[in-house]
Amino acid sequence: MAWQMKIKTSWIRRLLLLAVVTQSALAQTSPASLAPTPPMGWNSWDAYGLTITEEQFRANAKVEASDLKPFGWNYAVIDEGWFFLNPEDRPTPDKLHYAIDAFGRYVPVPARFPSAASPHHENGSPTPATPMKFEATIYDDTSFKPLADWVHSQGLKFGIHIVRGIPRASVERNLPIANSAFHAADAADTSDACPWDPTNWGIQNNAAGQAWYDSLLIQYAGWGVDLIKIDCIASHPYKPAEIRMIRRAIDHAGRPMVLSLSPGPTALEDAAEVAAEAQMWRISDDVWDLWTKEHPDRDFPQSLTGQFVNTAAWAQYAKPGNWPDADMLPLGELRPSPGDGAPRTTRLTLTEQQTMLTLWAMARSPLILGANLTLLDPATLKLLTNPDVLAIDQTATRSGQVLHSGDVIAWTAELPANFPGGYTAALALFNLGEDQAVIDSSFEAYNLDPAIYRVRDAWTGKTSTKVKSVQDLTLEPHASVLWLLKK
Repeated sequence: MAWQMKIKTSWIRRLLLLAVVTQSALAQTSPASLAPTPPMGWNSWDAYGLTITEEQFRANAKVEASDLKPFGWNYAVIDEGWFFLNPEDRPTPDKLHYAIDAFGRYVPVPARFPSAASPHHENGSPTPATPMKFEATIYDDTSFKPLADWVHSQGLKFGIHIVRGIPRASVERNLPIANSAFHAADAADTSDACPWDPTNWGIQNNAAGQAWYDSLLIQYAGWGVDLIKIDCIASHPYKPAEIRMIRRAIDHAGRPMVLSLSPGPTALEDAAEVAAEAQMWRISDDVWDLWTKEHPDRDFPQSLTGQFVNTAAWAQYAKPGNWPDADMLPLGELRPSPGDGAPRTTRLTLTEQQTMLTLWAMARSPLILGANLTLLDPATLKLLTNPDVLAIDQTATRSGQVLHSGDVIAWTAELPANFPGGYTAALALFNLGEDQAVIDSSFEAYNLDPAIYRVRDAWTGKTSTKVKSVQDLTLEPHASVLWLLKK
């Protein structure tokens, strides 16, 4: 079994090495080249919501390093809430207790992330004598750097999530902004709160606002952050001025960091603007483990079927350094405290999970897994480590939807000259309906050359020779096939 895995993954390692070399060379001249291929990794939100602890994070990162990293999964991201002393009180924001430093920046809570605490400042500042509306403890020398160093020692990259803006607790105390003459009140725009998040005020587009973001990104660079996911900035509302300020702050911080913008849907008319500043941006609201929407009249949560429209619209904008993001993959076990709903096994069937991965790969979306990796089952692991599917996501040079007829949707992708096996194109066929679909069509129907092809089924590994057309292909409801083609 070990030697088989070595054979299956050796070409992926070569491609990843090429990507690393390319990234190292290009990042020196262009921030847009920080992600030459769609980022792949794990994020804590779908399984842990606001509650992730260091012990849980390390346990997941160890599994990622051992079981997924050989296939290209290499980002480990702590999502929202790492600065809450009491994340369970998020439904009642007035009770929230924040961890900040003397310059008003959020820091990891030492009780939840023990390695973050300085041995000389374990308890933080005492509660101030004057009552404050936003309860906060000020910690000195508290940092994610020890945890990031450990992540890097595992061969992984470290990421964190924040919401745009400045903590309301810091503005209330009017704390100084690091490396500047400004204070929090100089940077804050108290008329511009995120409509769905109670933690921060907006930022003014002025020198103080830029100083604030400079201080944040210098802090994160010092911690060793490789990816920063920023929320309430790509949509509802879209904040292009703040995106530009953050991009400048990353450039000034001196450490390459992938910039991921959330939530969606990012507007298509803003494609060029976000591409100039970010490497990833969300193309829909949060995707959860639903085949169809529970509430058709609402954007949240997004369903798998809803992503077919979005990915088709955004496919043309995917290129090295710019990856429209179809959102996290809510697969496997979503527990113990998922960011939406009760703890559960994903509601998507194995067939639907395969369809999701097929669509994400053909769309060349970032692949960010939400499963609890410590509970990863063999079937899910097999889906996540299919070398042909991952190679399409990581190396296809152009892709898009080429047919939508009733319940049947078709995508094609062009493959690079060095694609393993010499395959030059990929064809994905999807059945979104509730009944079987039988497909009989020429390759020309999918804008492919009318030729005789050798076909490899990317999911099963089976190969066929002298295939002239798609004949008598039966797709079960919600199912898909993914073929690699060469003449």
